[in-house]
Amino acid sequence: MLISFDEKATLWFSKEFEINKPFSIRMFPQYAGFGEKHKGYSLAFSAENPTNAGIIKVINGITFFVEDNDVWFFEDTETYLSVNGLLDELHVTYKEEAGIKIH
Repeated sequence: MLISFDEKATLWFSKEFEINKPFSIRMFPQYAGFGEKHKGYSLAFSAENPTNAGIIKVINGITFFVEDNDVWFFEDTETYLSVNGLLDELHVTYKEEAGIKIH
């Protein structure tokens, strides 16, 4: 399991949430949409503090976290967050880890 961000993605979060650093962003599966990784689920975000974090990553004053009960969404996967330069929107890419197939 790997979650990574490019520099533009962390700047996107600062701009989008308009909160002074430091702040925390929860990453979680939301039952909505078509979902690239898990059918019916898409990746969602909210500005809140962790209560029982299973994954924590701090980048440029922003604490990105996944609560322990949501870790299943990221298992066996490399999740990469970047920004689509033309649309100035966040883009999430999932890549299966070696030997694991994502359905």
